[in-house]
Amino acid sequence: MKPIRKPAVAGLFYQADPDDLRTQLEDCFLNPLGPGSLPQVNPKGEHRIIGLISPHAGYMYSGPIAAHGFHRLARDQETKLAIILGPNHSGIGSPVAISKRIWNMPLGSVEIDSKVAQEIESPVINEDEMAHIREHSIEVQLPFLQYLYGARFKFVPICMLDQSLETNLKVGEILAEALSEKEAIIIASTDFTHYEPHSQAQRKDKEALQAILELDPHKLNGVVKNLSITMCGTGPVMAMLTACRILGAKKAKLISYATSGDVTGDFGAVVGYASLAIFK
Repeated sequence: MKPIRKPAVAGLFYQADPDDLRTQLEDCFLNPLGPGSLPQVNPKGEHRIIGLISPHAGYMYSGPIAAHGFHRLARDQETKLAIILGPNHSGIGSPVAISKRIWNMPLGSVEIDSKVAQEIESPVINEDEMAHIREHSIEVQLPFLQYLYGARFKFVPICMLDQSLETNLKVGEILAEALSEKEAIIIASTDFTHYEPHSQAQRKDKEALQAILELDPHKLNGVVKNLSITMCGTGPVMAMLTACRILGAKKAKLISYATSGDVTGDFGAVVGYASLAIFK
């Protein structure tokens, strides 16, 4: 029997009961801050989206914003392979860690694409299950993908403690090489400014979003450092942008942006959330 990774935040960030989770996901899509309709997967879509940026807070906060990205993805393609990059919030494990376990989720198990995982594994990216045990940033993306595609996709999770530009440019290059002959979606999981006033968060996040829209990981790294933006997934986004550029990315589009203040009405200390798509 293959080793299994159990959910870390089911019942906390999202509903643990399968029926309740499906209802919660549909509420995210239909929410006033969401896309406003349920997604329809188009297996004959253009397959132009190669990268996605998605938030990872509890669904009650960032779920509707995340729903925008997955709604757009559904119209574009039937995804068979997802590479999901997320920051390491716990501080446990290797600098850049891959998981090879089956991920047991409320909507069913999600299998690792073992062949792709082996191609990605390197001196920079190594297997370390400990890095994934408590981490939520990758996990919260899976129910959205399962809602769209059921069990018809596999994935490779990469948990990133090392947020340095040098490392993440290298990760992007490794991903691009492994995916050069494959159709895959690379998802970078991140939230933007944390716990600052709404207007200040918007101002800072606008600069980070502009760097992403220019497909420029170097600029994003500089903006985040110069403005002290508390964006937790800068590394995953830089790696994703690097890979997408090598794979032929032509443009990025901001699909949705909001803060937790838009959800709770408390604009004193907010967290910024955004969904963006990268197109070839």
